[in-house]
Amino acid sequence: MEELSDLITSLGPAVEDAEEESFLLFSQDIPSANLGFVDSRATSVEITIRGQDYTIYQSPSLLSSSRAGGTTGAVLWKITPLFAEWISSQSSSPLWKHSLLSSSSTVVELGCGISGLIALALAPTVQYYIATDQEYVQRLFRENIDSNVSSTPRNQPSSSQSKGRKRGGLPDQKSKRKEKLPNKPRHNITFTSLDWELDIPSSLKHSLHTETPVPREVKNSSNKKNDNDNNEDEDKGFDLLLSCDCIYNEALVAPFVRTCADICRLRPVFNSTRNATQSARSPTICLIAQQQRSPDVFEAWLQETMRFFHVWRVSDEMLGDQLKLGTGYLVHLLLLREGA
Repeated sequence: MEELSDLITSLGPAVEDAEEESFLLFSQDIPSANLGFVDSRATSVEITIRGQDYTIYQSPSLLSSSRAGGTTGAVLWKITPLFAEWISSQSSSPLWKHSLLSSSSTVVELGCGISGLIALALAPTVQYYIATDQEYVQRLFRENIDSNVSSTPRNQPSSSQSKGRKRGGLPDQKSKRKEKLPNKPRHNITFTSLDWELDIPSSLKHSLHTETPVPREVKNSSNKKNDNDNNEDEDKGFDLLLSCDCIYNEALVAPFVRTCADICRLRPVFNSTRNATQSARSPTICLIAQQQRSPDVFEAWLQETMRFFHVWRVSDEMLGDQLKLGTGYLVHLLLLREGA
């Protein structure tokens, strides 16, 4: 776990007081971003991430409907392309720099929405990517994955852009013909519905439809397992849990945090004093990105989160100009507490 210890050291002190953190963040000048939609009226928007164009189909009519259970996942939100660009950049994301993400990593996303944009940007560089949300987003999610299947992120970084114009028919084939890079098949992206209050996270990997356990890096030759591995060969856990702009009212806080904790319990808990050879599996790292809206909702989320997790706010230096403090966006890194 040396790589994770190095990352924690680089993050600086953990958040100790939810009220103080909330006051600090919301006392800053926050740019107006309305509710945070890219374009809530367009049936499709075009996004550029690190030099690669994506056409994202969405449903304004579903967003404005009275569907029970919410409709916010029906359109693309502004923070999503910014976060997708940051987390998928191997030259700037601290998880890549500290070798905590690799081609053998497994990733789960909570509240993916219809866009599939984070999956499209990150999945080509990891082994498995499971996107989860309510069932109503699945059709457009799959359409966006399939229609952007030939889009492969390039190595050079570039800014994310949204043209936000309405479009009909197929994605822009002209921009796709320019892309001649080899593609990693999108069979490593899986969608599964997940109800934060009713479903069991330990079964998430069943959606991969594979009979063999997901490969993992074994950092010792003894192949010893501790009690957290339950003496089983199957690894039900994940290297990384992502969530982007999912918390917008206090009713969502408790089930969301509980689901994050349940997923993290599928892997060993981080302990800086534990010998790395005690477990072949690394703890699950959580990255929670969100737009600053209500200080009350944010503080409620942070208070509940700190009951189960150690929390660090990712620094401006790590995030870069598009997500740093003052942009109206926040990214926090979580690690499950022992005994939580």
